Amino acid sequence: MSVVTAPAAPVTVRRPATLAVLSVAQFLIALDYSIIYIALPSIATDLGLDSALAQWVVSAYAVLFAGFLVVGGRLTDRVGPARLFIVAIVAFGIASAVGGAAEDGAVLLAARGVQGLGAALLQPAVLGLIGTTFPAGPQRRRALVVWGSVGASGLAAGAVLGGLLTTASWRLTFVVNVPLTLLCALGAAVWIGVGRGRLPAGRIPVLASVFGTGTVLTLVIGLSLGPDRGWASAPTLVCLGLAVVLFAMFVRNERVSPNVLIEHVLRRTRSLRSGATATALYMASVGSEFYLLTLLLQTTKGYSPFEAGAAFLPMAAMVTLGNTAAGRAVRRIGADGVLVGGFAIATAGLLWLSLGLSGPSYAADLLPGLLISGFGHGVIYTGMFIIGTHDVSPEHQGTAGALLTTSQYLAGALTVAVLTLALGPSPDDTRFRVAFLLTTTAAAAGTVLAAARRRRGSATS
Repeated sequence: MSVVTAPAAPVTVRRPATLAVLSVAQFLIALDYSIIYIALPSIATDLGLDSALAQWVVSAYAVLFAGFLVVGGRLTDRVGPARLFIVAIVAFGIASAVGGAAEDGAVLLAARGVQGLGAALLQPAVLGLIGTTFPAGPQRRRALVVWGSVGASGLAAGAVLGGLLTTASWRLTFVVNVPLTLLCALGAAVWIGVGRGRLPAGRIPVLASVFGTGTVLTLVIGLSLGPDRGWASAPTLVCLGLAVVLFAMFVRNERVSPNVLIEHVLRRTRSLRSGATATALYMASVGSEFYLLTLLLQTTKGYSPFEAGAAFLPMAAMVTLGNTAAGRAVRRIGADGVLVGGFAIATAGLLWLSLGLSGPSYAADLLPGLLISGFGHGVIYTGMFIIGTHDVSPEHQGTAGALLTTSQYLAGALTVAVLTLALGPSPDDTRFRVAFLLTTTAAAAGTVLAAARRRRGSATS
């Protein structure tokens, strides 16, 4: 994905209206990843999905989204961000409508995959429009701050809204997207236009994306099949073996092909490597907290979808507060210091939840952990993108952003598979504690990574 820096065709735009349209679209991208969490038990019951298959309602979106982000970025450069935005938002809306009407698991999972693919085209188009609409400097920085804040808030708000809608029907968690996508498409047509002409771009790395996405897909399928079919069963071994083969093909393509997914200059950028590791650990820790909490509250503690959604409200508020606080703290202590603090706070919050999840009181046993981890969530989200793009040249900023998001959502898909494996078919308090401790370990690893980077004298400001 690349933020288009070449001059766009002279199109008259209204910047506040444009930013409003792009913010709604970004909110949808983040919302649709997390809104499904609270609906997941209802979906599984209604469509007869076991736990291993139900996880794909989350993973199908995440894997396709992450796997084709860079392709979406190159397409943005090829056809222009405004055109791609309208195509992607309409495709996203159609897939949402199909998902809401699905009567069996196969149709639902296909719709989720198309939603993820639509999001992979939509997000780079959003960033491309920010790059062409807002001039470099304070105006673009302010627009990107809004974009980042909306992304973090969308993840948190999805869990709350999912609870409210699932109370009536889990299908509404899909249908709610349809009017919003129509508004975005109309707003883009009226206030942004479709642009004229094409922007120069290189070849689109479809083959590299297929190899990378195929690696994660087959690995997650193998991890899903293992507990049910047996780790030595033919389907499990075939999937895991295919993941190894596809990964080898991906690595070879990146070494010898002129059309690579990750450009050579970016591979040598230390801040990007640190940022990608941070985004992966973010999703392996607080980013996957929604999944665990949803299952804990509804399957173990007997919360209704509405009660589970309401239980997420304090956490959602703290995510937004943490995001705002981090934006101010970066100017004083640098992004590395912010990231250290964010991961440390998240570690404390997740550890509290690990130890208190079996307690009978929401206020005493769960709420403190939700507040602490939610604040850390917002702080991490801000710091990791600043660090990841700090040493990247302007012409590669967009691609770097795509790679960071790719790392984030691929890690999310893999983490959900591992947590599902840890929980087993009949999760109890002990299994939930193990799963929460896994997320706590990931947050602690993020603290160590950020602290080591800061000690190396690579702090950003």
